[in-house]
Amino acid sequence: MADNIVYINTEEGVKRVMNNVKLYAKLLTKFKDDPSFNDLEAAMAEGDMEKVKVSSHTLKGLAANLALTELSKQSLELESQIKNGKLNPKQITFVKNVYHQTIAEIEKVIAQYA
Repeated sequence: MADNIVYINTEEGVKRVMNNVKLYAKLLTKFKDDPSFNDLEAAMAEGDMEKVKVSSHTLKGLAANLALTELSKQSLELESQIKNGKLNPKQITFVKNVYHQTIAEIEKVIAQYA
């Protein structure tokens, strides 16, 4: 995990579900199974920028709701770049890397709370 990067603000996430740690772990488990990231990758492979925009928006929203801080931030940046017609290909790599690191962090939180 890189310095100063917060992948999951667990305290904030738990607070959002009225301090129900089991519910938070359950929601994180559901996030792992959510197709948004796979949809994003498929849309990128197809070169369908409209689907990429929709998928990145969905991923951003899910991440924000669960306090997946860095994924929310990077997904927002991706969505903004697409809307502005100035997509930096490195942003896709950032989102992928952050997503995979977030999933690894989610596994730790689930193990702790489930």
